[in-house]
Amino acid sequence: MDTSKAADLALAERLAAQIARMEGRALPAKVVEISRMLVLDVLGLCVAGRKQDYIQAILDTVEGSGQCTAFGHAGAFTAYDAALINGTAAHGEDYDDTFEGGPVHSGAVIVPAVLAACEREGLGGESLLLGVAVGAELMCRLAMVAPGATHKAGFHPTAVFGALAAAAGVAAALRLSTEQIASAVGIAGSMASGIIEYLAEGTSTKRMHAGWSAQAGIRAALMARGGFAGPRTVLEGTHGFYKAFAPSREPDYDLLMNGFGDEWVMQTIAFKPYACGTMTQPYIDCAIKLAESGVEPDAIRDIVCKVGEGTVHRLWEPLAVKHRPPTPYAAKFSTPYCMAVGYFDRRAGFGQFTQARVRDEQVLALAARIRYEIDPANEYPKNFTGHLQATLADGRVVEFNQPHMRGGAHDPLSTQELQAKFADNVSYGGWSDELARHASAWCDSVFNQPSLLDASRLRQ
Repeated sequence: MDTSKAADLALAERLAAQIARMEGRALPAKVVEISRMLVLDVLGLCVAGRKQDYIQAILDTVEGSGQCTAFGHAGAFTAYDAALINGTAAHGEDYDDTFEGGPVHSGAVIVPAVLAACEREGLGGESLLLGVAVGAELMCRLAMVAPGATHKAGFHPTAVFGALAAAAGVAAALRLSTEQIASAVGIAGSMASGIIEYLAEGTSTKRMHAGWSAQAGIRAALMARGGFAGPRTVLEGTHGFYKAFAPSREPDYDLLMNGFGDEWVMQTIAFKPYACGTMTQPYIDCAIKLAESGVEPDAIRDIVCKVGEGTVHRLWEPLAVKHRPPTPYAAKFSTPYCMAVGYFDRRAGFGQFTQARVRDEQVLALAARIRYEIDPANEYPKNFTGHLQATLADGRVVEFNQPHMRGGAHDPLSTQELQAKFADNVSYGGWSDELARHASAWCDSVFNQPSLLDASRLRQ
């Protein structure tokens, strides 16, 4: 693009011009591989969560049928319903991917949105690939512009950034024009929503945010294709997106724009090893290290963790509530509980967040001895670290650190670990080994398929 002309364009127009020129077959190999892993991870999580009560509640709202797949469910759905079901199931247990510069969960938004749109329009695997890659990239970059400010304003970054990114990903898959892509992003700015008041009582609204943004992105892209106009200045305008959702921080749009389409930050997406809040995960690793060092629970007088200030209001306070979370879902956002159950079970999967487990008095007794201190030097949100200092009954002090999130860019999960996570998830959801192998093979080849119709076997 001519730089003199680009300077006269709004940010959404500049992004749209880059997106309109992209081709799935020209994407870097690492981008293709991360996109494939996003599809695999989302599929496994959708199957794992398919029988949860909150998914049944969404199924009860479905009206009519269509041609789109909700993984693990019989029949076919409209694109909007499939995106809502898949997105909610994928994000419902907080076991989906994350981005350390955000944090945002791109897979649970983008994969359901683009898959449903491609099935609706009869498109193939290359369209799916392009849409997933573009949507994930934009979502990660949007989160980098004003880190921490969206949470501070009371909004869920995955929800609000997800609507815009899903619109762009679907628009890319549908091969919309530059003008239409910019309008789709602009329209989605008025569809973005999602507050974090779920934290108060551990209720389920956060679970639906990814699915809601996914279906909003489809709607925005299709409306733009039909001629509906969205504001070009949706991002940087006087009444724009960041003024609304991140007012406490000056946006750095260079982090959004520089290298877009050439340098892919989505290559650093992290895949979670534990089914709980992102920033708790390195602390769980520290707790497991403490257990594996041979320290008995009765020998622990107290544990103090150094933390980033931006994590406190979601994962540590009110501390009394975090010590005894009211629901299994609330427990996922309690660092003391997650550390305690990780100490005893050496893991934090679906089985650690049941009604029975979050009422276990031995786990709660240890959680009650865990507190925090804010570390001004903590690198959050650029880097997710863990720390604990345990004072023992005999006066000894034991300390463990986790310098990076396991599963992230500095310490990624292996292909074998991701496949094992997928296998565990679909088994938890009740699928046979044979169907699990078919689903894994489908993910391996999906971007090369001329049609996505063979996804119909995954509707059971």
